[in-house]
Amino acid sequence: MDKWGFLATFAHSKNYTQITFMLMRDIKLVEVRSELAAGTRGASLGIDALKIASLDKKSDFFTQFDPINVQDANNYLWKGNKYPNAKYIDGVYQVLKNVYSTIESLRLDRKFPIVLAGDHSTAAGTIMGIKAADPDKRLGIIWIDAHADLHTPFTTPSGNMHGMPLAMVSHLDNLESKVNEPSEETLTYWERIKRIGGDQPKINPKDIVFISVRDTEAPEDFLMEKYGIRNFKTQEVREQGISKIAAQTLEILKDCDQIYISFDVDSLDTSISVGTGTPVPDGLTVEEAITLNAELIKDKRVCCWEIVEVNPTLDTENTMAEAAFEVLEITTKSLVDHF
Repeated sequence: MDKWGFLATFAHSKNYTQITFMLMRDIKLVEVRSELAAGTRGASLGIDALKIASLDKKSDFFTQFDPINVQDANNYLWKGNKYPNAKYIDGVYQVLKNVYSTIESLRLDRKFPIVLAGDHSTAAGTIMGIKAADPDKRLGIIWIDAHADLHTPFTTPSGNMHGMPLAMVSHLDNLESKVNEPSEETLTYWERIKRIGGDQPKINPKDIVFISVRDTEAPEDFLMEKYGIRNFKTQEVREQGISKIAAQTLEILKDCDQIYISFDVDSLDTSISVGTGTPVPDGLTVEEAITLNAELIKDKRVCCWEIVEVNPTLDTENTMAEAAFEVLEITTKSLVDHF
């Protein structure tokens, strides 16, 4: 019997609390209800949608954790946006600092964060925290997403900062592809964001692997080509199979000491659900996403896993959250089994 089955066997026994603690003591659930950086409202409700999905599936997943809630800055939405090339960057800066300090503390305590977040910009804070806790360790990124999220205030077509986290942590401005003239105040905040957790870049763009990225703009394509960032497209996943894609991904990151996996639910196909801010066709099936994440998280270098961008206000019958919860629960099971 595996650990998860062992846990379930004792679910109603007097030893349940002790057994749960033994298995989960090194995992911390981190909840980030920020939606400032998304283009549509509602991503802050995604975490509670996941919890509702767990109830519908009669799962006790969320009873096994005492979650950490990171303070958001969603009140900035009421103040209005002053930064068209980096919307609500003043509030995003505050949230990233909060996420960074939380993740740094957990990693210094050798905990494994499982991050449930709203908009994807907060991934930058997660990466900053991981790197600050282990500054001498090379960090690799597995980005399972429909989007590359490599835009900057100089290149963004929308101004939505959930499209910028990988540029933030790589200290990229991409002036070669410049199309915007951000204000001086915008750039002051942009530089502050890049310096969270230290003045140096947190990752090398060459240490990013994309899976299922399929909706990019020319400035992002320029950076992907410049740094040789590998993107395993959905068709490749189908043709080669999950095991081979996972093995190739980990081989690309063979020189990295730590690995962070970020799973954006818009990597899933729109035939499954449109319950996310920027759905894109030709994505992964739920089964492919489950198998992929469960396989990747077996690698002992993985130090943090994240799921983002569930937006129940754009959905019907909580469909996306139910699919996302399946990915969350089974990926966590795989992590526990391979601790």
